[in-house]
Amino acid sequence: MSLSIPPAPTPFGSYVETKEIGSMLYLSGMLPVIGHVPLYTGAVGRDLSTEEGYAAARTACLSGLAAARQHLGSLDRVKAIAKLGVYIAAADDFRDHPKVADGASDLLSSIFGLENAPPRIVLGVLNIPLGMTVEIELVFEIEQYRH
Repeated sequence: MSLSIPPAPTPFGSYVETKEIGSMLYLSGMLPVIGHVPLYTGAVGRDLSTEEGYAAARTACLSGLAAARQHLGSLDRVKAIAKLGVYIAAADDFRDHPKVADGASDLLSSIFGLENAPPRIVLGVLNIPLGMTVEIELVFEIEQYRH
């Protein structure tokens, strides 16, 4: 697959992007950025189309993969995706949240296989930090280094 993972994002506040605990890797909320540059802002159904929301979710997921790769050294250590959360800034009358969230789900399935698709939660919210369109939550099960 010819997929280009961008540079890992940098925090917008006082937090770390990743935390490894045992065989789990927890990521901070991932935004649709490249490095530290926002790519999608506004609410789906008001400022952006469903298709643009899909692209924002995909971009945020790519940021998550970049953060995981930076922490792990390689995505080859990922055994499973334990959880995917997709939070979408959406207009009050917007109803296609699952189609937006598919931007992240489809990306993960294309990389790790449909049989490894994660459980997910999708929520529409009033707003997301810095006015961005989506925020992705990812938890991975990872291979432990053997000494």
